[in-house]
Amino acid sequence: MNLLMELDVSTNTGMHFPVSFTLVYVVGFIAAVTFGSIAWYNSKRPVGWENKERPDVVPEVKKEENPGL
Repeated sequence: MNLLMELDVSTNTGMHFPVSFTLVYVVGFIAAVTFGSIAWYNSKRPVGWENKERPDVVPEVKKEENPGL
């Protein structure tokens, strides 16, 4: 019985989930939230937010007269 338990522990190296995949998902989520927040703050203000100040950390994005030309 002890021999079987030792075999199970010694061969249990298994495949571990790569940390790089987790980092890609975490960095992607943070980037999506950041860019989404900047886009939301630069869009038309929702009802009740028209007179609110823009946070200092959000950059001002100017509209181009001829976008894409």
